[in-house]
Amino acid sequence: MNLNATLFFQMIVFFVLGWVTMKYVWPPLTKAIEERRQKIAEGLAAAEKGKSELAQTKAKIAAMEESARAELHVRMTEAEKHGAQIIEQARAEAEAERARILEQARQEAELEVQRARDALRNEVANLAVAGAAQILRREVDAKVHAELLEKLKAQL
Repeated sequence: MNLNATLFFQMIVFFVLGWVTMKYVWPPLTKAIEERRQKIAEGLAAAEKGKSELAQTKAKIAAMEESARAELHVRMTEAEKHGAQIIEQARAEAEAERARILEQARQEAELEVQRARDALRNEVANLAVAGAAQILRREVDAKVHAELLEKLKAQL
């Protein structure tokens, strides 16, 4: 065999193999690489979008927390005012109850004083009749005794 013919035949095989590779192997490889590059670019874009959405969401959450704190503060202030009103109402009710109890006690005391006065009048009348009976050294009958007692009560 001739060296030139072998070299020539190898060159033809090389070019045919190169052409087959360029025609049938290279386009799918290029397409797969391009699709991979595109997926990576989309993934990076999605990650960037996710970062921006995360930042926006964090800002919204911070705003919501601040709004919630303000609302809580307002509601606590309202609750404190309402609590103060309830305390004032309870205090007023307690004062009214205190006044009612004092009035009732005063009335009961007046009633007790009146009973004591009546009992004292009866006792004084009995003593007066007993003293008069001793002075007269005789007993007064019950009917006269009762009439005397009523007169003495009326005078006292």
